[in-house]
Amino acid sequence: LEFRRVLFRSMKLALIAHDHKKDDMVALASAFAPFLQTCTLMATGTTGGRLRDEVGLAQVECLLSGPLGGDLQIGARLAVGEVDGVIFLRDPMTPQPHEPDINALVRACDVHNVPCATNLATAELLVVELARHCFIPKP
Repeated sequence: LEFRRVLFRSMKLALIAHDHKKDDMVALASAFAPFLQTCTLMATGTTGGRLRDEVGLAQVECLLSGPLGGDLQIGARLAVGEVDGVIFLRDPMTPQPHEPDINALVRACDVHNVPCATNLATAELLVVELARHCFIPKP
């Protein structure tokens, strides 16, 4: 039995990856490109550029780099309901000069009850579940 899937709600996702995790983000986005192409996407600077160039996600809105305020830009949008989910592939082994901004973004996710995946395993689970809730089967 085959089902066509009909989009009933476009998700607004923020995609962020630290330098040592950018390849993982590109791989994740490549694996889920058909779903991500239906989403409104925003990303911090270099991550967004790589998603556009390497995955073909032309609709990615590139914000500032994380250390230059990109995490804060995403947090501000999240606080007013403009973000449905965050995938933030963090590098826990490398100190980040903008750690307070990172913590503020993750805290904003908790305060506003927005799902936030911070590693590849939870990112895959989040994307699969969001895709399941965004589409309805149609015979």
